[in-house]
Amino acid sequence: MLLSCSILVGLLFVYGRDAPFGGRQHLSHIDNMKKWHLDEIFSLAVIFILISSMGSSSMVEEEQYIWHFMTASLYLIFFRKTLQFSIPGRLLDAQNVDSKQKRSCSRIYSIVAVLISGRILKGWHQGGVNWVHLPDISKLLEQAGSAAIKSLQLISVLLVISISLTAILLPFWKSHFVMLFTIIFLFPGWLVLLYILNYQDSIVTSASSDAIATTMAQSIYALLSIFTVVILFAIPWFMPLKNSKTFRLFCLSSDISPQIQREPLFWGFRYSIYAIGWCCLFSWCLLQLLLQQPINSMPVLLLLVQILASIWYFSDGGPHTRQWVEVAALYYVGMAGHFGLGNTNTLATIDVAGAYIGVSSHSTFISGILMFIITYASPMFALLSMLIYVSVKDMSAFVDTQNDMNVGQLLKTCVGYPCLVPLGLNSIFLVAYTLILLLMRNHLFVWSVFSPKYLYVCATTACIYIGTSFVALATTYTCMVFVARRKLKEGLMNE
Repeated sequence: MLLSCSILVGLLFVYGRDAPFGGRQHLSHIDNMKKWHLDEIFSLAVIFILISSMGSSSMVEEEQYIWHFMTASLYLIFFRKTLQFSIPGRLLDAQNVDSKQKRSCSRIYSIVAVLISGRILKGWHQGGVNWVHLPDISKLLEQAGSAAIKSLQLISVLLVISISLTAILLPFWKSHFVMLFTIIFLFPGWLVLLYILNYQDSIVTSASSDAIATTMAQSIYALLSIFTVVILFAIPWFMPLKNSKTFRLFCLSSDISPQIQREPLFWGFRYSIYAIGWCCLFSWCLLQLLLQQPINSMPVLLLLVQILASIWYFSDGGPHTRQWVEVAALYYVGMAGHFGLGNTNTLATIDVAGAYIGVSSHSTFISGILMFIITYASPMFALLSMLIYVSVKDMSAFVDTQNDMNVGQLLKTCVGYPCLVPLGLNSIFLVAYTLILLLMRNHLFVWSVFSPKYLYVCATTACIYIGTSFVALATTYTCMVFVARRKLKEGLMNE
């Protein structure tokens, strides 16, 4: 454990010293990037604050408030930093603003969306032990009745489908991928809506209706799995090598040189990663809307809004923001959302009922997997979003003057921080809490507070390793496919 933590942290330091921080904007400000800014100091301070708080049983029980406060504070620092790099007094003058001012406005609105969504998530469930009796949004909705919860659930599903379908179709409008993505997104979404309307929380049930509900849930599992696997393996082979006018990623910078635009890896790689990331994220959203309690449907939507707003803010690099800070911010959003879904550090809040949706016969293994998926929905949200985050980052720094993509540097950047930062942060937390548990082994609450928390930390470690492994494999596979296709094309042209 100590060895792996030392290796991961050491790799982060080595990589941070050698790797560029992405894009022409960053490369033109090397001297400025060598300085430590407030957001970087605070991102590291979050680690020490969390570790120091874990020695108190009361702080462990109320950990959700620490995560919410730290995440909100970090985004407020981003807000302050954005205002500092904007021209005062002209942000709201829509008639005379230039492109830089418009991007500043867009970043400000993104941060506001993250903060508002996070505040609603924080008030959705009063978790912990000491404040669980206080009123919150979920209790008010339960008092309003099942009709209000069902309506909110249906609105959440429709908004998730609409947002996801719009985001995936924008870059591929007028291309032959439109019909494919429309079918992949609408058909499983329609099945989830049918399941919610007809079978979820139904009062009168029979053996036949239970069998139909189980079959439909199993069909949704199969469809989401098949669609995700097909998109993951097929899209890199069918994505055009040339930059077509029918493809336009809305986050791409408009001042990219023609030499870079003709580089197949530059366009094909990022469009493929974008499509794969969105299909994975959408499948995960539908899976959570199916498995989570109906009261948690709106928090799933709010998590999606937080993730998208964060990626939009980071898409053009922001005002001299280091890449590891951006990845850490997404990780913190995922951890704060973990408690926003009603999870705590006690085993009593684990949703056992949802782990049997679609299970026809008792299976501890399958139910355990579903229970893990429900509990760690938010951290996996953040990890899967790394694919979209990588696709919208400026990669033009990795194309040299001879119009040749530096594949090694591209992979190093796309896999480096998005995988090393979550792994490094989690390893630090794991080692620190292991030492705390050893020190507290004679504490009065060792079995009721510290031991369950350690189980959650171990399960979080498994979640981080699964998510980062998927991101690394998907990114590496996509890049290798385009390298092979480019070599094949060059060989055919030489013949």
